[in-house]
Amino acid sequence: MSLEELFKKKGRKVNVNKVMDQLKTTAKTFGLAFENTTMTYNSRLAHEMGLWAQTKGCGHSFHMETFKAYFANGENIGQKDVLLRLAERAGLDYNEGKKVIETRKFSDAVDSDWKLSKAKGVAAVPSFFIGLDRLVGAKPYEILKRLIDKYNETNIKA
Repeated sequence: MSLEELFKKKGRKVNVNKVMDQLKTTAKTFGLAFENTTMTYNSRLAHEMGLWAQTKGCGHSFHMETFKAYFANGENIGQKDVLLRLAERAGLDYNEGKKVIETRKFSDAVDSDWKLSKAKGVAAVPSFFIGLDRLVGAKPYEILKRLIDKYNETNIKA
């Protein structure tokens, strides 16, 4: 499904090209490869594999491989063979990954995470909750720092 179709289906008016330009600029500041990805895929299994990777100490590596595959290479991160290849690149065992996918071992954990996200009103990533404040979406570093500084000033006593 294209990103435009997804947003339309959800009743949201989004200028996809503008969002992509902003994301590309932000990615560049962090040295990340980012192409204009116009398709979205069911990332459910990627979430499950990500939780498994975390239990193996490879969460960050798996997430970086998944990020590159989708945002830099336009790969379908909903496909099992793609996820297993990414898991191997992240240092995980192929056969164990295959078993995780087949048994859906982390399905309930993903459901729980999504339920919590919905309850907290998370509508985009990243989302930061600091005290009573919430910061949603990719924002410049300075904005996040300002929010953290505000929290520290009011909550940390010298």
